[in-house]
Formats: sequence, C-alpha cells, structure tokens
Amino acid sequence: MKTVQFREAICEAMSEEMRRDESIYLMGEEVAEYNGAYKASKGMLDEFGEKRVIDTPIAELGFAGVAVGSAMNGNRPIVEYMTFNFSLVGIDQIINNAAKIRQMSGGQFNCPIVFRGPTASAGQLGATHSQAFENWFANTPGLKVIVPSNPYDAKGLLKAAIRDDDPVIFMESEQMYGDKMEIPEGEYIIPIGVADIKREGTDVTVVSFGKIIKEAYKAADELAKENISVEIIDLRTVRPMDHAAIIESVKKTNRLVILEEAWPFASVSSEITYRIQDEAFDHLDAPIKRITTADTPAPYSPVLLEKWIPNHNDVIEAVKEVLYLK
Repeated sequence: MKTVQFREAICEAMSEEMRRDESIYLMGEEVAEYNGAYKASKGMLDEFGEKRVIDTPIAELGFAGVAVGSAMNGNRPIVEYMTFNFSLVGIDQIINNAAKIRQMSGGQFNCPIVFRGPTASAGQLGATHSQAFENWFANTPGLKVIVPSNPYDAKGLLKAAIRDDDPVIFMESEQMYGDKMEIPEGEYIIPIGVADIKREGTDVTVVSFGKIIKEAYKAADELAKENISVEIIDLRTVRPMDHAAIIESVKKTNRLVILEEAWPFASVSSEITYRIQDEAFDHLDAPIKRITTADTPAPYSPVLLEKWIPNHNDVIEAVKEVLYLK
C-alpha cells in the first residue's frame, strides 16, 4: 500500500491507462504546460508529449466536439473541465452527440470518452461556480455518471471509466484534491454501478456520494455516542445506480436518510426516494428524509453559504427524526 493524494490518484489512473493504450489522450484547459489547474495531470506532458496531453483554448464547446469526433473514429479521449460549471458551454456535444451517437447510428459508432472535472461547491466561489449537475447528466440515457468520494475509489473508477466503450461523466471536487489515503501499489479497477457500504449499522441507512459524504461520517461518529448505529452507503456511481444495495440496507435498518450536495427539485435523492418507496415500502418504519442544499443559487457570503450547504448537524437532526427521537 502507498499513501497518495486524490489528485495523484487521478493522475495515476490516467497515466496507467495511457501507457496501456495509445488511443487514449487528455485534453483541456491548462492540462499540459501548467500540469493541470489542480495539478491532476502533473508530469503527464513530459511523459506523453504534446500530441497526447493537449492544452485547449477557453472553448468548451469546441474541444468537447473535437473529442466526440475523435472518439467516433477510434480514439479514447479524456476531457477535463476546469469545473463542471463550464461544461454547460459544451453540453450540446455531451447530451446531443456523445450520449446519443451509438443509438442514432444504429450501433455503427460508439463514443468511448470521459468528461471529468470538479463538481458542486468549493467554498466562496459564487453562484455560477458552485453548482452540482450530477442529476442533469444522470437524467440523460447514454451517459454514465460517477462521483467518487476518496482517492481509492477515484483511481479504480476512473480506470473503469476510461476503459468503458460509452461516454462517462466523472465528477470530482476541488476540496478533495489534497485528501490523502492508502491505495494498493498494483493495478486495481472498481466496477461502475456498484455502491459501497462505508460503515455498517443497524438503526438507520444514510446514502450519500461525493465530498458531502464526509458530513455523514461526522454525524455517524456523534450519533454513536448516543448508541445510534448508522449504516453509510456511498453510491460512487449515480448512473447506473445500485438500487439493490440501498434496498438491502433499508430491509435491515427500516429507515433511510439521503444526503446530497445539490438542489432539492428533481434531485438524485428524489429518484432514490421514489425507488425505495416503490420497491421497499413495506420495510420502511418512517418516512424517508432527504438533505440537500437550499433551493437557491449558492451565496457568496460565508454566513449564508454555511446555511446553504448541508452539514453533519443536518444529518443528525434527520436521523433523529426518522427514529422518532425529535
């Protein structure tokens, strides 16, 4: 085992796959000469050269289209967005071309491409740089959506995403790039679409994904002091979603809380809530509770931002509500 930062896990995954397959290349703003905006591609230009690690202009629509076209012609591009807020400039290429070309060509073309970069809030960056679009992309048939919460999962899932023959949205966090964790020295791959039970529990199930899951861990530690046992499930993949893992946990705990760093309307937590009430209603001993950001653009004020984004106290309150302790 070795200890790496999240950014290093991302870099290792890309580099290992590029050594294995010459059709893989990385493109995006500042990925080459600057070693990546978050240093997630450090050293890759030196190793692979400017034809495989490509700095682009500030033109997301353009380089997303270039990547889709090259994927249709046998390459396997990795496209880095400086944040997924900027993917909106190129979303036509993602939604209308990458996600649909296999079906619209009758299977003549596939689109093995990874769109990756940070999602959700990264502190006081204002409303247009603090958005989570996991549910937007997950709403689109033809796309797979991955949101890892730690370096181990990030490396294994990114390698799986790069090898996948369909387009994958791979969403990270600016606030996790420095996170450290032990990962294996050798190669490993984590299959797409498999959730992970990060903490076993018996009283209530908490489902989350991405960096906000850290608040669930804090809450579980506090609740354990009151003899409340919390089971935490990390989705890891939003689409395809591992509904079976959630259902099996709910059958055991009979209570469900969902923690998500996104707006409430038509959220990932809304989809989970529907599926559980449809397929496991008789196992529920309390209504499902979801915890999201406030239904407003992200504020810049630190005082308002603290109120806007969910925290461990919100999780504690929700858990006690489903346990009828409030």
